[in-house]
Amino acid sequence: LLDPALEILPVEAARFDLPADAAMTVQAKAALLADALRLTLRRGAGPFRSAAQLGFEPRVYQLVPLLMALRLPVPRLLIADDVGIGKTIEAGLILRELIDRGEVDGFTVLCPPHLVEQWVRELKDRFGIDAVAVTAGSAARLERGLPLAQSLFEAYPHTVVSLDYIKANKRREGFSRACPDFVIVDEAHACVGTHQGKQQRFALLSGLAKDSERRLVMLTATPHSGDEDAFARLLSLIDPAFAALRFEDDKYRQRLARHFVQRRRIDLTAGEWGEDRAFPNHQTTELTYQLSAAHRDFQEAILDYCFGVVSKAGAGQRERRLAFWGTLALMRCVGSSPAAALSALRNRASAEIERLEPQIYDEDGDDEDAVDIEPSAQFNADPGLLDLVQRADALSDTPDPKLATLIKALKPLLKQGANPVVFCRFLATAEHVREGLRQAFPKLTIEAVTGVLTPD
Repeated sequence: LLDPALEILPVEAARFDLPADAAMTVQAKAALLADALRLTLRRGAGPFRSAAQLGFEPRVYQLVPLLMALRLPVPRLLIADDVGIGKTIEAGLILRELIDRGEVDGFTVLCPPHLVEQWVRELKDRFGIDAVAVTAGSAARLERGLPLAQSLFEAYPHTVVSLDYIKANKRREGFSRACPDFVIVDEAHACVGTHQGKQQRFALLSGLAKDSERRLVMLTATPHSGDEDAFARLLSLIDPAFAALRFEDDKYRQRLARHFVQRRRIDLTAGEWGEDRAFPNHQTTELTYQLSAAHRDFQEAILDYCFGVVSKAGAGQRERRLAFWGTLALMRCVGSSPAAALSALRNRASAEIERLEPQIYDEDGDDEDAVDIEPSAQFNADPGLLDLVQRADALSDTPDPKLATLIKALKPLLKQGANPVVFCRFLATAEHVREGLRQAFPKLTIEAVTGVLTPD
């Protein structure tokens, strides 16, 4: 309560005259304005200083990482929530709150190059934070005109930086010296692999993590790919003590739980979260189709050919690996579409064996080129390939039973007003499906989004 005696002037009822140009309106609009004012005050008086600065209403579960961060003297988190749950939102909430509390002046978001502009937009639209994009294309322009003694990151305290740009040895050291004390790392799992690029990223993050006062929030939907060493390196960025995985130790698990959060969509549709309508119901079904005689004969010819290649492989390890990965790649393409099989057979001399295995297992590519290109069959001088190429080419003029089944499945969805997205494994298959769907649905606009397109 306030004591009126403490006021310098007598306390009296306040009255504010209407503006000179105030227009008459209806009571419903006045009530709407009053409700908006009351709700704004309520949000601003909550436990978080950032609440009134947000351009959206966060869901309950998205506040969990924020609460975890506020309980730590130096926030260091690995947020491993499922795709679509809102890891960007959760990291932004932590950042916005620490800025509004005066604990953070500058920050950097480290992410793959194709996510830089998206991060800049999200920070601006959702959190009211203006950040500068630092990429290979923009860095020179940003540095132009700066004093020699001032680094780019001192001039621009709020940045979103391309990992591929900043990981280079010649830039990494300078960035480490000028890096702000709050860092968000998106797609953190791409920084702990065995590829040279991933090793460079890990060296960068390791250097940043050595500063015990630096706040670090890492985001990934795939924290553990089955590689224990990679997961240990990821956890070591939080604390070097986590590098030795000891999940059987209760104290270790309890300590790690203060820094690690992982939820799946099914976890968040439980009743206690009150988020039953947060996500649509995920319905799955499998559709089978009957191969035509021509398609079946072609697939059997491919299997016979691949069996012969593997049987005739030389005694050397490289020859055996070449035969194994090459035949597996070819069979995957045949299973995708005759167009993909034809492309793989024609491109048989293009790939290196070291690149074949990652393509087969869909190891996405932070250091690889487009992965939707059909792998090479790798059998350069075999005359048996000519017959297979001719048979695959001939199939392009015959009805595709797999495509026909897809068209049949799409018709009821289109009648319901849906806008379906069809995912294909290979570029040639996507273009094959696009042409087939254009013929089946001539009134629709159908495009193929593949590695042929530029990132923009």
